[in-house]
Amino acid sequence: MSTGALSGIRVLDISRLLPGPYCSMMLGDLGAEIIKIEEPGRGDYLRDFPPKQREDSAFFLAVNRNKKSMTLNLRSARGKEIFFELVKGADVVLEGLRPGVIDKLGIGYKDLEKINPMIVVCSISGYGQDGPYARKAGHDMNYLSIAGITGVTGTRDGKPILPGIQIADVGGGGMLAAYCILAAIIGRDRIGKGQYIDISMMDGAMAWLCMYAGKYFFDGITPRPSKELLTGQFACYNVYKTSDDRYISLGALEPQFWVAFCEAVEREDWIEVQYAGGDRREGLIAEVGELFLAHTREEMIEFLKDVDCCCEPVNNFDEAFSHSQVVHRNMVVEMDHPVEGKIRQLNFPGKFSETPAELKTPPPTLGEHTEEVLKELGMTDEKIAGLREEKII
Repeated sequence: MSTGALSGIRVLDISRLLPGPYCSMMLGDLGAEIIKIEEPGRGDYLRDFPPKQREDSAFFLAVNRNKKSMTLNLRSARGKEIFFELVKGADVVLEGLRPGVIDKLGIGYKDLEKINPMIVVCSISGYGQDGPYARKAGHDMNYLSIAGITGVTGTRDGKPILPGIQIADVGGGGMLAAYCILAAIIGRDRIGKGQYIDISMMDGAMAWLCMYAGKYFFDGITPRPSKELLTGQFACYNVYKTSDDRYISLGALEPQFWVAFCEAVEREDWIEVQYAGGDRREGLIAEVGELFLAHTREEMIEFLKDVDCCCEPVNNFDEAFSHSQVVHRNMVVEMDHPVEGKIRQLNFPGKFSETPAELKTPPPTLGEHTEEVLKELGMTDEKIAGLREEKII
């Protein structure tokens, strides 16, 4: 029995790929029971994405621990009947289909609240359930582009670049959905019923613009790539190349950090021009760049290790996952999988004093828990075998 903070919460997850599964994995890490409902024969499309460890994709294994998998044909009348039985004992239904699809299937919020008035239904989509873009297809880069994020993420010559991670999928979609689901669960006690949550990954990503948006709403000046306070406008907050073709991040944004850096490298003349404009600003960036370029990355890190100036190496994955702070915080863990063998995972990032997150079970094989879930509904082996013959499960 789970002792997590969400112990006793049951989530029916009919989403696939990344945003929904990431959301339900976080809820599962915190103790919720996650029943991942997959299409018979195929399952979550993410299972097939290369590279595969053995049977399942490395990407699928990364976001589907702490879940049960059952197969169920939600397009069939019998499959929907079984789904409705599961909804009676569930707290949350999570889905990521195109807007309107679950309603056409007859399993939308209006259908489910009749069965269970306390149910929370959360839909994650690219642009939300309404508006001129609601039914348009899209991916992370599209949501970020429309939201204005790609427009401020780029090189000094103004060329936009794609972020190295899926900001809209994970942050604007999965994490936001988990946050809103928990708010709705808490809210049930106050309002006496569940509710429907419409998560737009574009909306969620745009919300991350809060700092730049606040400035823009004040002065009306459009931010430019690498020309803003936190994107490389000034020498004190920038990324620099070293002689060994590696990079260092210098985050000496506050005056005390900049002073410490300048004194350490014996360039006190830089202190007063920290936020100079025009040619002096560009010249200072070049001068600091020359300083770093004259040394290897490790030489500079060693030299500045005891200087309180917010200077750290730009790590690759080998370095990041073996970093002393990452190891101390136990952010990379290992699990035993019955088919895939040993698999490594990124741990749940939050640390709870009383109800810590747990990595209890590895990502499930397709339909691994179908019989278990159906037997909880009172079905016999004979009935289950019949459902399998009819391709309901």
